[in-house]
Amino acid sequence: MAGLYRASLFLFAFVFTTTKAQTPTSSPAPTPCALKSNTSCAECLQNVTCLWCAPTKQCIDYPVRSILPPRSLCPLNDARWGLCWVNFQILIITMSVLGGIFIIAILVCCFCCCKCEGIGSKREDAKVERQNRARKSRQNVKRTEMQLRHDEIRHKYGMAKDNPYARMNNQ
Repeated sequence: MAGLYRASLFLFAFVFTTTKAQTPTSSPAPTPCALKSNTSCAECLQNVTCLWCAPTKQCIDYPVRSILPPRSLCPLNDARWGLCWVNFQILIITMSVLGGIFIIAILVCCFCCCKCEGIGSKREDAKVERQNRARKSRQNVKRTEMQLRHDEIRHKYGMAKDNPYARMNNQ
């Protein structure tokens, strides 16, 4: 999974830097795409609004009204936009896979957070239980000490009961 992430990150960085390298720094007025037909893919794609169709070697204005160019204009696996070596079919598949991986990663993170929260509450419950046991043991120790002290006082003043269930006689 990490290798796939690194590969996709590398591909994104490479495409981003390559597109930056292909775009001119200063172009006074973009020429119409139709004038660049029958030239080369690189010349056609210098203008961002152009679409290169490989089999017909036509440079076409990108159909901005539709997201993808229609098949009648140019088949997806032959259409080039942005980079000459990336066709629309591969671009769509790659973006779909990356989007799916992104969604799955978000779901896994949410699941792990919920699971860790449950573990945290179990830890908290165990801690509270330990504290309760320690408190009860201290309370029992104090109770026995108090009982011993009371027994000593009773014995000192002759009030010790041999049989705790015997009746007290008035003397």
